[in-house]
Amino acid sequence: MTGCIRPLPLIAALLGIVFAVPASAEEAYDPWPGLVQDIFNSRPMNDGSNVIAIEMPYRAEDAAIVPVTLRSKLSPGDARRIRSITLVIDRNPAPMAAKFELGSDANVTEISTRVRVNNYTDVHAVAELSDGQLYVSKTYVKASGGCSAPAGKNAEEAQNHRGQMRYRQFAREEAPASRIREAQIMIGHPNNSGLQMDQVTQLYIPAFFINQLKLTQDDSPVLSMEGGISISEDPNLRFTYVSNGAKRFRAEAKDTDGHVFRNEWDVEKPGT
Repeated sequence: MTGCIRPLPLIAALLGIVFAVPASAEEAYDPWPGLVQDIFNSRPMNDGSNVIAIEMPYRAEDAAIVPVTLRSKLSPGDARRIRSITLVIDRNPAPMAAKFELGSDANVTEISTRVRVNNYTDVHAVAELSDGQLYVSKTYVKASGGCSAPAGKNAEEAQNHRGQMRYRQFAREEAPASRIREAQIMIGHPNNSGLQMDQVTQLYIPAFFINQLKLTQDDSPVLSMEGGISISEDPNLRFTYVSNGAKRFRAEAKDTDGHVFRNEWDVEKPGT
């Protein structure tokens, strides 16, 4: 019998080795190189620290609605402009959260939205500039379970609000002559991720989300978004742009079931 007995410290050490290996392997795994290949066709990535900023809380209060802000850092004298920004949440089931295309004359310099974060992860912002090059910045977020978190609204309430849009404007410190506007678009939609479970039936709810959004001042493009399952319930975009003098602001959204939602507002009288 004594031959089968092991000192407790030795057993504890062995167990520590057994259970530490998977955790270490998980932490060591970096999905980013594979994502560069899959999403960006292995195009070269330049340091984006002077091009694009990404801001998110280090530790999220709610993994299902994590705020993220993307901000241009190009100097006013830089002849280049940002054509698009791709937001990648590395460890999410579908890592490409959104791709934003910026209108050539709208001078969008800041975009904020809310996303789901499923695991502790790096989050990358990749800006494509008018010089054809890609520039990347990243941050790290501690959050988990955001993609499978139950919806905030029940199915009936979500159905009643689906497709409803609101447009708001905010005062800017700059003089009115600058024509810089700060606006927000909110769209009622469950944006189901496909990983959430119906609390009654215990069955998974199929993925169902806004996958296209186009914003224009009159017919001039301001901002468009190709969205995925990582965009939170009731998509919400806040952004800056330069007015071209248009009287109407327009929005068109499509979801994965083919529904199309449209609305427009008097620029001087925004609202529902």
